[in-house]
Amino acid sequence: MTKLVYLINGPNLNLLGTRQPELYGSATLADIEAGCAKLADELGLGLSCFQSNSEGRIVDWIQEARGDADAIILNSGAYSHTSIAVLDALIAFDGPVIEVHMSNIHAREPFRRHSYVSLRADAVIAGCGADGYEFGLRRVARLLGR
Repeated sequence: MTKLVYLINGPNLNLLGTRQPELYGSATLADIEAGCAKLADELGLGLSCFQSNSEGRIVDWIQEARGDADAIILNSGAYSHTSIAVLDALIAFDGPVIEVHMSNIHAREPFRRHSYVSLRADAVIAGCGADGYEFGLRRVARLLGR
């Protein structure tokens, strides 16, 4: 049976490719999702991609994952640093959680150096740009025995 991974992206990640390309690169979110879909297929995984600027919608998808998904890869953007609601939803999810940040949050502004998501994440990937998503997918595959 195919294992399903939810790839969830938070606020402003829909602007990838045009928002601060010197920091986040030129890949669009569609580029990242297409690359991850191809890799997921190679790894024998299913992939469902979501993006929202709304904290509540992200919490809804994490809760939905409890019944549908085997793992979550999450770049919750700024909500990483502010949202206890996202953390609480992740704590209620039993599968692997991989946190992804395109930039190195530890080398940025002090408020970005703390992530609530990290308290639940099985792995944190930061500073690898768009490649971080595929690194996360490969890690999920290992954690799921693929």
